Amino acid sequence: MSAVLPALILVPLVTALAVAVTSRGSERVSDVVCNAGMLVVLALSVVLAGPVLGGVSLSWNLGGASALGISLMADGLSALMLLVISIGCVMACIYSVPYMRSYTSKARYYVLFSLMVAGMNMVVLGADIVNMYIGIEVAALACYALVAYGLDREYLEASFKYQVLGTVGTLCLIAGIGLTYAMVGTLSFAEMATINLGAIPGIGVPAMLLLSGLALKAAFVPYHAWLPDAHSSAPAPVSAILSGIFIKIVGLYGLMRVLFLIFVPGSVFATVILVLASVSIVVGALLALVQTDMKRLLAYCTISQMGYVLLGIGIGTPLALIGALFHLVNHAAFKELFFLGAGAVEHQTGTREIGSLGGLNSRMKITSVTSAIGFFSVSGCPPFSGFWSKMIILVAAVHAGYIGFAVVGAIGAVITIGYFLKYEMGVFFGTLPQALQSVKEGPLGMVAPMVLLAVFCVGLGLAFPWVIQYLLEPAVNAIMIGA
Repeated sequence: MSAVLPALILVPLVTALAVAVTSRGSERVSDVVCNAGMLVVLALSVVLAGPVLGGVSLSWNLGGASALGISLMADGLSALMLLVISIGCVMACIYSVPYMRSYTSKARYYVLFSLMVAGMNMVVLGADIVNMYIGIEVAALACYALVAYGLDREYLEASFKYQVLGTVGTLCLIAGIGLTYAMVGTLSFAEMATINLGAIPGIGVPAMLLLSGLALKAAFVPYHAWLPDAHSSAPAPVSAILSGIFIKIVGLYGLMRVLFLIFVPGSVFATVILVLASVSIVVGALLALVQTDMKRLLAYCTISQMGYVLLGIGIGTPLALIGALFHLVNHAAFKELFFLGAGAVEHQTGTREIGSLGGLNSRMKITSVTSAIGFFSVSGCPPFSGFWSKMIILVAAVHAGYIGFAVVGAIGAVITIGYFLKYEMGVFFGTLPQALQSVKEGPLGMVAPMVLLAVFCVGLGLAFPWVIQYLLEPAVNAIMIGA
């Protein structure tokens, strides 16, 4: 079973190579090869999740105990993240088949897409900070190119900004990793969990460097400047992965691993996390409220919703972590659904401006219904999935004595309803403009992933007791091992 760990990294790498080799044949071959590769990754993730979520920990090593070796491990948290990555990437890859026809060289897009998947898998399977960091950079380099894939001025400017700020985050991570190794003598998560890191003098310096680097990758306020341009400019399936999965893996995942190895809940470091979370919730929501571009509104929504996940991490109790991980999974589903829906609307109408749209529920019925399901979920309407995760986080905040932070979370939820009502009413309701009278629903390859993601939003809400028991609790146990 341990052989599955390197296979989860090698399969997308081989997929990238296979697409590059076969791309001279036809575009259809690239579609088949990449989608087949993503389905294999999904199958491997499911095979791995069974025993790991049942309590079995797996490891794989190449290079022995050397700091330069490749060390992989899988626990409950890794298994959950792998499922999120693989399901989301399969949906985006299917959607890409018809959507990316309007872009040049779909094969190169698939190569970069596969490399991004390999990097994200490396992040969640890395047994130490170095291997996790390597995965972050591989995924980020592919993402820089994917954001710029349209090659227009807007795309290139967004990618350049992302690269510059991403490099700043990388420097913070390198400095934090170096100082941590100098002070602790190891970078292995398993070995660090056996040491009382919080008692080491000066450990707060590398901790804050790691926090800054990871927070910039995750785009929390005030580290968020790159995100609105990158997420709104990228092709729709890339935006969906960036917002729904990528920032969680390269930012939040690292925070979950590092926070509970260095500081226990209730520390000064955790308070910094709580403040960042609260500011992200409110500022992201207020900025989303004033947007007129569909994808920029969704980008700022991501900042706000990730604040809820960070709030649960900062509170640090088992209940709060269940809420945080549940909201992470829910956000992956409904935010990917929203970005794919926005991409379908732009693909069919030629515009992202909310003021130029309206009445599309009469022309794009499936997109309208799936978007409404996403709206009910993100707004916290029962019994949709977003209701349970937000409620758990707010209840956990009250139980832990963080009444003020719970109030901030409630205020953010109210603002969320406001800007998504603006989105839904402006895009799908009202009078259909004369210029859009001939608009029709997108092709099956774009519609099918949206329907499946909408089913996830409903299913996760209806099955929440089993989701918590079989998916989230093993992940929480893996996080708390260092607390």
